[in-house]
Amino acid sequence: MHETGVVLTDIRKSFGSLEVIHGIDLRIAEGSFVVFVGPSGCGKSTLLRMIAGLEEVTDGEIEIKGRNVTDLDPSDRGIAMVFQSYALYPHMSVRENLAFGLKMARTETAEIEARVKAASAILKIDHLLDRRPGQLSGGQRQRVAIGRAIVRKPDVFLFDEPLSNLDAELRVSMRIEIARLHRELGNTMIYVTHDQTEAMTLADKIVVLRDGRIEQAGTPREVYENPANIFVAGFIGSPRMNLLDAVWLGNGRVRVAGSEMSVPVSDEDLQIGEKVCFGARPEHLFVTEGGEGCIPAKVDFAEYLGGTQYLYCQLADSQPLIAEYRSGPGINAGSTIALSVDGNQRRLFAADGRRLR
Repeated sequence: MHETGVVLTDIRKSFGSLEVIHGIDLRIAEGSFVVFVGPSGCGKSTLLRMIAGLEEVTDGEIEIKGRNVTDLDPSDRGIAMVFQSYALYPHMSVRENLAFGLKMARTETAEIEARVKAASAILKIDHLLDRRPGQLSGGQRQRVAIGRAIVRKPDVFLFDEPLSNLDAELRVSMRIEIARLHRELGNTMIYVTHDQTEAMTLADKIVVLRDGRIEQAGTPREVYENPANIFVAGFIGSPRMNLLDAVWLGNGRVRVAGSEMSVPVSDEDLQIGEKVCFGARPEHLFVTEGGEGCIPAKVDFAEYLGGTQYLYCQLADSQPLIAEYRSGPGINAGSTIALSVDGNQRRLFAADGRRLR
């Protein structure tokens, strides 16, 4: 087994004089599930299409299982791609759609039948084989599209926002199906999405992209609990991390919304009075009686979700803040509360966005 399934070395992409992918280096372990996530226009789909061979690489190298595939046709790379649109042939049955690529490759009939049977069993679409795409639901069509990739027995599966055309309930069930599929097949999977919930639930490794550059790559827990910078802190998480204007007071203390708070950061790189950014996730804020180190806040809106209530607050200096509230009586809009912050979960960022702690 190769240690790495896919290796990107100094990958660049330009459209004319405009460079949109800026020297990306990335190693993807064989058999892992890697998700590219980021806002629209960050380059995630362009990067995936370059791995697939659908977009030309301006500079750099792509290796798949130790083989340089940078200049190879998509059909020679050992990949199979599942798109946002199902791209099924409407005049063909499900069986014919699954078999079509293999027939074009002149695979033997018995082998085609065996692969179609195996893929349909994995995806539980055996009973749909004689139907046409127009007779299927959206979720069933996406299963057929995934099955068409499975029958090719690729080294790497590439998914380009495959669930974005499905409704919310179907997206959840299809996420579970794709996760199960990865466990069963064990292939390397690279998945592009703008939905961070998909990224957090599916990935072994998340690659957060912005403006054609990698901001951070790590496990879902790493990027959530230890964001490398303000961008990752604000992008990963729903609701997002609270990012509040603060002032460095020295001796490991900052002033946030009029309150002093300790943060385990050394003074080496900071000047007293320097502006910094204080970060805390909603679940690390607790409603208290008040006191030293607590932040007073007014609740503008209370969102009740059963076991959880999200409190959308405004601080004295008009900064917004979201707190997660799980115990005690409900809190209504218009209430004034005091919030403490878990001492182990306080994050600090420099004015330029760098993570300080």
